[in-house]
Amino acid sequence: MKTVAVEKQDEKQAEQFCSGAHALVKALIHEGVDTIFGYPGGAIMPVYDALYDFEGKIKHHMSRHEQGATHAAQGYARQSGKPGVCLATSGPGATNLITGLADAQLDSTPLVCITGQVPSQMIGTDAFQETDVVSISMAVTKWNVQVTKAEDIPAAIAKAFYIAKSGKPGPVLVDITKDAQFGKCPDTYERCDQVRSYIAKPKIDPLAIEQAAQAIAEAKKPLVLFGHGVLLANAKDEFREFIEKSGMPAAWTILGLSALATDHPQNVGMLGMHGNYAPNKLTNECDLLIAVGMRFDDRVTGDVTRYAKQAKVIHIEIDPAEIDKNVKADIPILGDCREALQRLIPHLQRKDYQDWYATFSALDAEEQEQVIQRDLFPDESAPLSMGEVIRHLSDISKGSAVLVTDVGQHQMVAQRYYRFGEWNSNITSGGLGTMGFALPAAIGAKLAAPHRQVVAVIGDGGFQMTLQELGMIMEAGIAVKILILNNQFLGMVRQWQDMFFEKRYSSVDMSNPDFLMIAKAYGIEGQQVSERADLEKAMHTFLSHPKSYLLEVMVGKEDNIFPMIPSGAAVDEIRLK
Repeated sequence: MKTVAVEKQDEKQAEQFCSGAHALVKALIHEGVDTIFGYPGGAIMPVYDALYDFEGKIKHHMSRHEQGATHAAQGYARQSGKPGVCLATSGPGATNLITGLADAQLDSTPLVCITGQVPSQMIGTDAFQETDVVSISMAVTKWNVQVTKAEDIPAAIAKAFYIAKSGKPGPVLVDITKDAQFGKCPDTYERCDQVRSYIAKPKIDPLAIEQAAQAIAEAKKPLVLFGHGVLLANAKDEFREFIEKSGMPAAWTILGLSALATDHPQNVGMLGMHGNYAPNKLTNECDLLIAVGMRFDDRVTGDVTRYAKQAKVIHIEIDPAEIDKNVKADIPILGDCREALQRLIPHLQRKDYQDWYATFSALDAEEQEQVIQRDLFPDESAPLSMGEVIRHLSDISKGSAVLVTDVGQHQMVAQRYYRFGEWNSNITSGGLGTMGFALPAAIGAKLAAPHRQVVAVIGDGGFQMTLQELGMIMEAGIAVKILILNNQFLGMVRQWQDMFFEKRYSSVDMSNPDFLMIAKAYGIEGQQVSERADLEKAMHTFLSHPKSYLLEVMVGKEDNIFPMIPSGAAVDEIRLK
């Protein structure tokens, strides 16, 4: 028989070990995680069992589909600045994460996705719900790994968080076999702060800063393009000082929106296919293009062979793969854009670009007359327009809401006409253009910032892709406002068929259910508006309601979004009609 002393020693040693599943949950707590999204299943069940022991420390929100979990985690990450975390089981649970991972990869959103996997001895046997998710997800993650031993779980999680949030952020995936979750490992955790051969922040070349400062000093018609990198680097003060000290006009990509207030006098508008007339036209007239934290996406450049050929290009970018990828940089500044701006600012002197701004103003006046006035103040005999709905939303919310937009015509209208007044208030699917993104992403954003008004702006098509996530709202009582702009079409596809396919409307006419009845089934109040006289009052009710609320607005069926750069055209071939 064992002595009492030996038994106590055994108990002490046992306390120094825990299951792999418990090690995982403890690792999440060490990383400051208090909110996760997911959907349980057989291969991840040990982790869910471990979560039971940490009630009050981590809140789990069960999505109704694993894609919804990834988008909710994205919304949480984009609003909080911390990695979003989601769980899924093996097989179909894991593969349902792929769309969200791809979306996060293209938009540089930090996610840590953890999947369960069949026991290690069964890998490769086509076991029930076995899928090689590491191979499948490799193209849409910043890093991924499969863990087959309990003792490797803490280090894998530490590395995952470091890689997800450092440098250019992105999604990572950790696939953990079921036997590793059940196995025992030391109850210790050490954060990761470096990975061999991985350079999170390249050192900025001081010569590049000097060259950029000289180019700015010599420019007569400069144009700053700012993107998501400004927000990701948390360069709020630095970017504003950079703009104001230099006096240069600045235009935004859709992911850069809200890095500078819409009404800032140097903000000249939106770039890209449905952006503003002046900044797109004048991209091909400026003499200096300064790209800050943006990657020259094709939606911004149009025909890249005819993009800003007359201009010298300064490109501030943290990812070396983006330098010269689409647009040749005369002066590349490789590094964190916040640090780059801090180094540039002392070299700047404010210049007078009065004539250059006058050129913008003249083109703005054309857009106001031919497009904006019609969008925001349509004829009384015309149906409600998306633009006037967003105008009311902007005015009544005073530009202070977090807008989470889905993908389509309503996305472009919301970003063109909502007057963003606060930093980091725009969350949308940019690079992948994922319909169904907005509802779950808005849930995540609201959980990250419960003190802020969060409005999901969605089309009738996109809403039906993830409307099951109303269940998350119902279960947790999350006060998300849902604005459906219903034109009874897949509007953006219909617009292309209208303009480029001789109005041969193929599979775009939507037969929709009663959205209000669906919302009511989830305990969410709402109303539908189709008359202009009812819109303002309905918008007040929508925004002031203390809980979640759905407002469906019936808008013109065949309204097109202008300006527009036709596919394959140059940016200065942007059309007003």
